[in-house]
Amino acid sequence: MSEQSRRKFIKHIGSTAALLGIGQLAAMAKEQETVHLLQPEKRIAANDKIRIACVGMGIMGFGDVHTAIKVPGVEFVAAADLYDGHLTRIKEEFGPQVYTTRDYREILKRKDIDAVIVATPDHWHDTIAIAAMEAGKAVYCEKPMVQQIEEGHKVIAAQQRTKAVFQVGSQRVSSIALAEARKRYQAGEIGQLNVVEARMDRHSALGAWQYSIPPDASPATIDFDTFLKDTAKMPFDPVRFFRWRNYQAYGTGIPGDLFVHLISGLHFITGSLGPSSIYASGNLVQWKDGRDVPDTVVAIFNYPETKEHPAFQMTLRVNFADGSGGGEYTRLIGTDGVLELGWNDFKIKKHKLPEAPGYGGWDTYNTFPKAQQDLFVKNYNAKYAGNKGEAIETSSAYAAPKGYDDRLEHFTNFFESMRTGKPVVEDAVFGLRAAGPALLTNESYFSKKIMNWDPVTMKIV
Repeated sequence: MSEQSRRKFIKHIGSTAALLGIGQLAAMAKEQETVHLLQPEKRIAANDKIRIACVGMGIMGFGDVHTAIKVPGVEFVAAADLYDGHLTRIKEEFGPQVYTTRDYREILKRKDIDAVIVATPDHWHDTIAIAAMEAGKAVYCEKPMVQQIEEGHKVIAAQQRTKAVFQVGSQRVSSIALAEARKRYQAGEIGQLNVVEARMDRHSALGAWQYSIPPDASPATIDFDTFLKDTAKMPFDPVRFFRWRNYQAYGTGIPGDLFVHLISGLHFITGSLGPSSIYASGNLVQWKDGRDVPDTVVAIFNYPETKEHPAFQMTLRVNFADGSGGGEYTRLIGTDGVLELGWNDFKIKKHKLPEAPGYGGWDTYNTFPKAQQDLFVKNYNAKYAGNKGEAIETSSAYAAPKGYDDRLEHFTNFFESMRTGKPVVEDAVFGLRAAGPALLTNESYFSKKIMNWDPVTMKIV
């Protein structure tokens, strides 16, 4: 516990003592915060080689490839992208031996490629992922898995039909910190879950997707017509190509880019299948740069009661006009404490109520006649003898070691599944159960309606 928190806690004790009646003072027991350093599972280097290709070599494509080839026995052999500059950069970064093309179908025809990373704009995810699975490739598909809910069911059907290894790229579900958080949650350390608060705020141009555009961007260097796919045809526009997240036609806005991380983490920890209703509101506050999606979104998810857990509510917020400087957390608030997630770390703070309810202060006790007050205190002390008046606050922290990379862990899990048949951490069903509520957040925002969702069948009600 920080010194500031300790002073605040002591001040709270003093305020509580001032309110309590004669003969009754609840002791507040404290325990110094302990920090547990988590360690990743040790893995043996693989001898069999896996040859990978990547379709879509933007920010996520380059990042994914750099991470994937850190896994022993993985070789990057081919890539497809619609901007010639990306193809040039691939050879600068990974070597001239990497095969490059504008046409992803040329990659899928190659028999020497075992797995394909799909890191394109969202509106291309389903088409390329399905085609890759049908071509006999394992697929690592960036989040959100799909842009439309019906596309998600097609991806699930394709995976079940082809039996391909398929993993969605919300990497935090492979984090050792989330695995430990799930263990602590399932052990009941915060009691019964009743509220979840999640936010992921940013205050920067790049954080708000105002990505850089290369000086040579032109119809000659970019296949813009293919990029458009089945969306409305329009003249060449490099802004739409490089800042595609800003447009409904190609991306999924804040919910698809960022809510999905928050939802995936919650579902992994709690085992929840998803909310039954979603309502969203927001605005375009600061980044009025031609985009047609909001830069501030707040949503309320209602999770239904199941055999595994009672009903609870989740509020999500992303604000790209955040004057506080940004920040993120997911807080699972239970009856006995709070589990607060960072990215590869978390804290648990327990605030267990005493068995004794207390009296005095803002209480009917003060309105009793003096004789009744004396009798009440006598009966109270007899009923709540010992430490039943103590409220307990404890805290502990858990963190992955410095330099730990959950994306590397996620790729390691993906390749292990290819080699051993071990189930992936985030399959297509998990992917749609995370993407579906995010996509319905957009639907609620634009329609100004509550969206009802069946988390079991993954369909709009």
